[in-house]
Amino acid sequence: MADDALFIGKGENPQHLSLKYANRHGLIAGATGTGKTVTLQILAEGFSRAGVPVFAADVKGDLSGIAAPGDMKDFLVARAQKIGLEGYAPEASPVVLWDLFGEKGHPIRATVSEMGPLLLARLLDLNETQEGVLTLAFRVADDEGLALLDLKDLRALLIDIGERAEELTLKYGNVAKTTVGSIQRRLLTLEEQGGENFFGEPALDLNDFIHVDRDGRGVVNILAADRLMQSPKLYATFLLWMLSELFEELPEIGDPEKPKLVFFFDEAHLLFTDAPRALLEKIEQVVRLIRSKGVGVFFVTQNPQDIPDRVSSQLGARIQHALRAFTPKEQKVIKTASEMFRPNPAFSTLEAITDLGVGEALVSTLQAKGAPSMVDRTLIRPPSSRLGPLTEDERREILRRSALGKRYDKPIDRESAYEILEERAERLARHEKRDAEKGGKAKPTPRRSSRQSVGEAAVKSAVRTFSNMLVRELGRGLFGSIKRRR
Repeated sequence: MADDALFIGKGENPQHLSLKYANRHGLIAGATGTGKTVTLQILAEGFSRAGVPVFAADVKGDLSGIAAPGDMKDFLVARAQKIGLEGYAPEASPVVLWDLFGEKGHPIRATVSEMGPLLLARLLDLNETQEGVLTLAFRVADDEGLALLDLKDLRALLIDIGERAEELTLKYGNVAKTTVGSIQRRLLTLEEQGGENFFGEPALDLNDFIHVDRDGRGVVNILAADRLMQSPKLYATFLLWMLSELFEELPEIGDPEKPKLVFFFDEAHLLFTDAPRALLEKIEQVVRLIRSKGVGVFFVTQNPQDIPDRVSSQLGARIQHALRAFTPKEQKVIKTASEMFRPNPAFSTLEAITDLGVGEALVSTLQAKGAPSMVDRTLIRPPSSRLGPLTEDERREILRRSALGKRYDKPIDRESAYEILEERAERLARHEKRDAEKGGKAKPTPRRSSRQSVGEAAVKSAVRTFSNMLVRELGRGLFGSIKRRR
């Protein structure tokens, strides 16, 4: 492998992915069982060797084997020899294991405030009216200095808003109690799907994704997603949140010699299915602009048409495994997929897509000056790490040795909106009880504003650094619906 490129495999010519153009994104597509996961694995290995950290979701559990050296089976050694892969030997990659549910890896958490109303509305599948009330709730939290860290904070705030509906309607617009109740029911459903595990603290520090080991190899962050896939909307929203966080937090670096991080989005169709137009526009914007932050995004999906045209047009590297054509609709998909490549006069791209064997793919990457190469029918290189999952004992040992356990494994429950609103309600009840005991007519007790100073609010809701959290408290950036204010 050249120092500035990853060796993918060999067809008519050796195929490499230039590190310089790896932040121009990519697509790995193909039917089930054609080798997409192995292609993802060999790319992750290559990036790691080149000192580039990786994040990838392990949808089927097989990808975790990248943490263990592979078995040099005869068919793998034969393939390495056939494509001229010199020095092929077993090798494990440095791995950190993550899991939203905290069972197969370190928990990943985010605060409700970080998620923002737009992504949360999509996660809850809210209609336009419900999304408007949710956005109002975030605005009230901002104005009254209420830190929204977990779902119980949001629940308490919605209860408070329902009780103050008449008062808040005059200030923010119509607040219907029935709409608040509908949102509460959606939150219950989310909790039943395990969503409450995701919201809270300590929140993920993205710097813990972007680092190398002592040998200079990029760390491969593996998210256990087999259980998460049972809640596909939570899976897609979580990964989209992470992508938006990378966009918000990383500095502009232009076009680096190699990426700062490579992000693999498996089952990518879940990101775009039923997404409202406003969200699709934000996704397209992030994919277009995040390359200047040094982040490469690779979408992995069965059908290349799952990716909207405005996103697909930005994907520089394409690795297309076999597709099957049994219906007129599938034939149309294959025709469209073949037209995405720069033609090769040596063979018919259209015919090759249905004729590819397992571990073969049509490959096109960016060459000098960013021009796409001619498509080549390529035999994908074998991985150096294990084909198949880690054992439970191996997984536990990796977690035991990880330095991140002390930081993330134990949840933190600081004072936030729930505690503040509970104290407010108790104080109001005490006033009413005292007035009743005096025998006089209880006078309405004016609500005491819980607005905090900018410094106090930032300290309460600090997740990472003062400046980062201040940005979120004043406006949730690209995926929030409240404009950023200075």
